[in-house]
Parts: sequence; C-alpha cells; structure tokens
Amino acid sequence: MKNTVDFIVLAIIYLFIFYRKWKAEGKDILFINTLMYIYLSFVLYFTLMPVITSLPFVFNHSYVPMNLVPFIDVSYGRGDFIRQIVLNVIMTIPFGFLLPLIKSKTSLIKIMLYTFLLSLGIEILQPLVSDFRSSDITDLITNVFGGVLGYILYFLFRPLTAKILCYIKNE
Repeated sequence: MKNTVDFIVLAIIYLFIFYRKWKAEGKDILFINTLMYIYLSFVLYFTLMPVITSLPFVFNHSYVPMNLVPFIDVSYGRGDFIRQIVLNVIMTIPFGFLLPLIKSKTSLIKIMLYTFLLSLGIEILQPLVSDFRSSDITDLITNVFGGVLGYILYFLFRPLTAKILCYIKNE
C-alpha cells in the first residue's frame, strides 16, 4: 500500500511532464523513453520504495555507512551473496542497453559513468529510506558491470533495434 503513493506520483509525473514532451518528439522517442521510465520506476520499486511515505522518518533511524570492502560477503560466505550479485548485474543490464538508444553517441566510458552515478545514488539513499536497507560497494561494482553487459548487448542487437525504432517511427 505504501508503494501505491510512489507509483501514483510517478504516473502523474509521466503523464503531465514526460509524455507530452516525448510525444511531441516522435513515436520512436516516446517509445524508448517510456521504456526507460518504466525500467527506472521498477528500479526504484526494488531498491528504494516506499520513498514518499518514508520521508517523515528519514532522520528517525541510524544511518549505516556504506560497506567499502568489495565482495566481503563472498569472501566470508555470508548470506545469499551469489543471488545478490546476479540480481545487481541483471538490474542494470537494461540501463546499459536503453541509454545508447536514448542518447546517441554514448561511449562505454559514459555508460560506466552513468551506471556508476545511478548506482551510487541508490546506494547512498537506501539507508536513508529504511533501516532494512544497506549500501555496499559490491553493489556498485556489480551494477556497473551490468551496465557494461547491457551496452555490449546493445551493440550486438543494434541492427535489430534500429529496424524496430524505424518501424515505430514510420507507423
């Protein structure tokens, strides 16, 4: 129920700000930007939500600093580290794939930078939103790796995506 407020706000932002802007730029722009918006909404859902209902309590719990020892869970065999690593990689593959479609001439370095900044923002905010969330340098590393994999997939499927976007544009 708490997430519903966040999704309503995201829907309002999309409908009244982004949809109008992207629709005016063409069907292909609307399609790919909407895909990215939906993807980022799900990233927010799995990493930060509920946000709005948590705001009044941001300072009511202790802030646990980011774990800065890479892969410490792996080296100590703690928890479900393999699942966490795989999910963090998978989470940012769409980002690395979609970003070059939105922003042409996106290099591998830019993908790494933007994925790093997205992940860093999430990792910094997670402990603020909830006592149950923590931030970890391993998440940052695996998220960037996922963005790079997404970028590689973008290059592999670039001819297909170009045809699909051309079809959407001319429809």
